[in-house]
Amino acid sequence: MLEEEYQPRRQLPLHLRPVKPEDPGFRYELRAAELGDLPSIREIYNHYVVNSSVTFDDSTWSFPELRKKFETGSQGGYPWVVAVSPSGQLLGFAYVFPWNPKASYRFSVEDYIYLGPASTGKGLGRALLGDLIARSKAAGLKAMIAVIADKGADASIRLHENFGFKTTGRMGKVGYKYDRWLGTVMMEKNLRK
Repeated sequence: MLEEEYQPRRQLPLHLRPVKPEDPGFRYELRAAELGDLPSIREIYNHYVVNSSVTFDDSTWSFPELRKKFETGSQGGYPWVVAVSPSGQLLGFAYVFPWNPKASYRFSVEDYIYLGPASTGKGLGRALLGDLIARSKAAGLKAMIAVIADKGADASIRLHENFGFKTTGRMGKVGYKYDRWLGTVMMEKNLRK
C-alpha cells in the first residue's frame, strides 16, 4: 500500500477554497399579463392540453384565438396575471373569465391557473391564486368559480380550499379525454359580502 493512503487528505486553506454561490431559491415577480406574454402563455397551456386531463380541451390554442380571448378579457376588466423569473422567463399564469356569457353573470368568473412544468410544487400556484383573487376583488367581481377535474387534481382542490373555496357540486363522467371518462369538482368563493 502506498504511504499516501494512510495520510489525511490535504485541504486548501479556507481563504483559498472556492466559495459556493448562495442558492437564490425560486424567485419570481407577479405582474399583469401583457400582449408580449401570449406566446409563453400559449406554450404552457398547450402543454397541458396535449399531456394532461387538467383541461378538457382537446385542441391546442392558436395564437389568434388566444389573443382574442386575452383582449376580450382585458377589455372587460378581467385580470390576467403572470409569474416571471428574474431572467424574464414566464413561469406560470392565471386569469379569470366570465362564468357564463349571459350579461347577468358578468360579476361571476371562473379562474384558471397553469404553471410551467418546472415551476410546480414550489408555491407558485398559491401566489398566483392569491394575487388573482386580490385583483378580482379590486375589479368589483362578486364570485369566483373553480371547475376542477376530479382525477389527478387533488393539489388544485386543496389549493382552492386553502383560499376559502367551498365545494358546491360534483359532476361525474361529463368529459371524455384520453380514452376515459372524467368528472368535475365545482368550487366557489364569494369575493364580496
